[in-house]
Amino acid sequence: MAARIVGVGKYLPERILTNEEISRTVETSDDWIVERTGIRERRIAADHETSATLGTEAALMALRTAGIDGSSVDLIVCGTSTPDSIFPATASLIQDAIGARNAAAFDVNAACAGFMAALATGAQFIESGLYERVLVVGSEVMSRITNWHDRSTCVLFGDGAGAVLLEKGESGGALSFVLKSDGSAANILYVRGPTSSPLTISEAEGYFMVMDGREVFKVAVRAMEEASRQAIARSGLTAGDIHHAIPHQANARIMASVAKGLGLPADRMFSNVERYGNTSSASIPVALCEAWEEERLNIGDHILLAGFGGGLAWGASVIEWTGLGSVLAQPASASFGASQA
Repeated sequence: MAARIVGVGKYLPERILTNEEISRTVETSDDWIVERTGIRERRIAADHETSATLGTEAALMALRTAGIDGSSVDLIVCGTSTPDSIFPATASLIQDAIGARNAAAFDVNAACAGFMAALATGAQFIESGLYERVLVVGSEVMSRITNWHDRSTCVLFGDGAGAVLLEKGESGGALSFVLKSDGSAANILYVRGPTSSPLTISEAEGYFMVMDGREVFKVAVRAMEEASRQAIARSGLTAGDIHHAIPHQANARIMASVAKGLGLPADRMFSNVERYGNTSSASIPVALCEAWEEERLNIGDHILLAGFGGGLAWGASVIEWTGLGSVLAQPASASFGASQA
C-alpha cells in the first residue's frame, strides 16, 4: 500500500510586508535582510484570518486539484504551532469548514517541521490500510507570535498555508520518512505559552519567539543534510536520483548549504523564500504546490522534502510524484498529471 499525493493547495494572505516597511521599525535595511536571508517580502494575515481559515483555503484547493469533495476525506492532520486555540484542534475547524463530515481530525506541533511530522503521520494511516484518503495541512500565522521589535526574528517570518491530499495507491508516493528530535537544544528556539510555568516567562519574552540565530543555523544545516541523506538511502536512491529538493523555506543560505552538502545542483532546489519568508509548517506544502503550478513536476520524479524547527525537531522524506487527481474517484485519464489542467 502506498500513500500518493493526489492533490495540492496553498493560500497566502493578501497583505505584503516588505523589508523597507520593517526597516521603519527596527534598525535594518533591505540589503541587510536579503544578504543574510534571501527574503524580500512576506505575507501577513488580516485580523479576521487564522490558521484555520488559511488552512481551509489551502485544503479546498487540494480537494479541487484531486477532484473530490470534503465528504470523501477520512482524516485531517494539521501541522501548526499557531493554532486558533489550545483546543479544539485547528484541524477540527478545517474539517467543519470543508464539509469533511466523515473525517477524524487532530493537530501536530513540531514547529517548522510540523508538516513533515503531519505528512509522515498521514502516510502511516494509509499504509496501514486504516484510511484511504488523508488531508495533510500546514498552516501558520507566525506574525502573531513575532516580536516586531526584535530584529533577529521579525525579518524572517510570514503567514500562509499549504495542503496535500494523500490517497492509497499500489506504488509510488511516499518512499521514505526520517523524523528526528533533540529536546536538549530546546532553548535555542522556543515560544512560551499560557500554560508554561510562570517561573519561565519573562516580561521581555512574553509569548513571542525567542531564537539564537547562529546556533539554529548551524544545527539546521547539519540536521537537514543528515536526515536527507538517510531518507534518500531508505528509499533505495542516491542524491543523483533526486529531481527536485523542496526544503523548509527558512533562509536562502541554509538551503544553499544543504544543497551543497548533498551535492545537488542549485536548479534542483526549489525556493520561494524571497516572496514569503519563513511560513513554518506551511512552507513545504506551499512550495510543493508552486512547483506543480510552474509545471516543474513530472510523473516519476523523485522529490526530496526536508524540514527543521523548534523542539528541536527535523525530518525528511522522498516522494515519487504520481500526478494529481484522485484515482479512486475517477478514471486515470482524468488525472491532472504533471501540470495544472
